[in-house]
Amino acid sequence: MKLPIIRQLYQTSSPEKLSATLDVLESVTEARGIKEEELDIIGELITNICGALEVHQLVNEGMKESEALNMFAKKVLGSIDK
Repeated sequence: MKLPIIRQLYQTSSPEKLSATLDVLESVTEARGIKEEELDIIGELITNICGALEVHQLVNEGMKESEALNMFAKKVLGSIDK
């Protein structure tokens, strides 16, 4: 998870674009012959896209962009600590 990338995706891509990209990446992970290191990279991309989607949702609900980004980061880091 990289907040600068999530911010960039949030600022430059619509939720519809992000969702379509997410669908494609998830499909690629199911392809035969994909290597573990490729899965790691795709997983990182998926996390960043999901973060941007969540930021879109939180901002639409009235939260400031910076607060939404921080909330997502805390959520991810909290789940890693468990």
